[in-house]
Amino acid sequence: MVASEPVHGQRRPLRGGLVTFGETMALLSATRTGPLRHADSLRLGIAGAESNVAIGVRRLGSEAAWTGRVGDDELGRLIVRELAAEEVDVRGAVVDPDAPTGLMIKERRSSATTSVLYYRRGSAGSRLAPADLDEELIAGAGVMHCTGITPALSSSARAATFSAVEIARAAGTLVSFDPNHRTALWPDDAEAAGVFRDLAARADVVFAGEDEAEMILGEAFAPDAAARRLAELGPARAIVKLAERGAVACAEGTVRSAGARRVDAVDPVGAGDAFAAGYLAGLLDAADPVAALALAVAVGSWAVTVDGDWEGLPRRSELGLLDAAAGDVRR
Repeated sequence: MVASEPVHGQRRPLRGGLVTFGETMALLSATRTGPLRHADSLRLGIAGAESNVAIGVRRLGSEAAWTGRVGDDELGRLIVRELAAEEVDVRGAVVDPDAPTGLMIKERRSSATTSVLYYRRGSAGSRLAPADLDEELIAGAGVMHCTGITPALSSSARAATFSAVEIARAAGTLVSFDPNHRTALWPDDAEAAGVFRDLAARADVVFAGEDEAEMILGEAFAPDAAARRLAELGPARAIVKLAERGAVACAEGTVRSAGARRVDAVDPVGAGDAFAAGYLAGLLDAADPVAALALAVAVGSWAVTVDGDWEGLPRRSELGLLDAAAGDVRR
């Protein structure tokens, strides 16, 4: 690991907000539908599951911090600038002079199909290590959120993930975990399932899609039973996301469900991160399980109505716009 420095000055506790870490990459999105080879222009942005959650939580009014490694290049500077512009605390970001910032490309092959290509092997983000973590920052947070993407990037990133979890548990910081399963990153599903199961057992809050719940549990269950069985692994709150069917949550032993909001979906990428951001923002506000689940569903619904992984994430004052009539103009 090369010697490197945080992006911004002295670090200090986050005072009860959210802290997360992982790889955020530059994103090139085709501006027209069809095969990528026929795209005549690409839009430059950023994307990363963990930073998406941080932006979502911050827009909903809670403090949020992101830690990760970026290359000493224009794409790395773009990532730090964009997150800082969203008022996400980036003091834990590290510039790696010897590895490039990762890149992802989004292709909209048809009006109903989106595919994402990753160019992240040997990237700065994949070189995340336990030494990059700020124990004081994690200990001062209300929630430490991690995903199953980071431990798949490298052995050092996996060690950093488990180290962050143990730091949080020792400090009394709640641990949130979302598998965010990326098949291409794992040698096989069995290894992924083992890591996901270990992290779920150490977490206070677990988010999982139906397929991810099946991976962790080793067999398929109906959503309500899956939520209960996930909670039996250890987390006080286990949420099974059902996409357009809403979600089911087991919180402190009680199972509740929430139906999805009806919206015109434009871009489904980032919906799971938006859902997690809404739930965790509710948790940080000490909302009851019903209110937290309702907020998660609303924010997840908002995210799919706009192009981009995080650009459409709402502020609390905007949540009511989901109920606006088509063609509503506000002046």
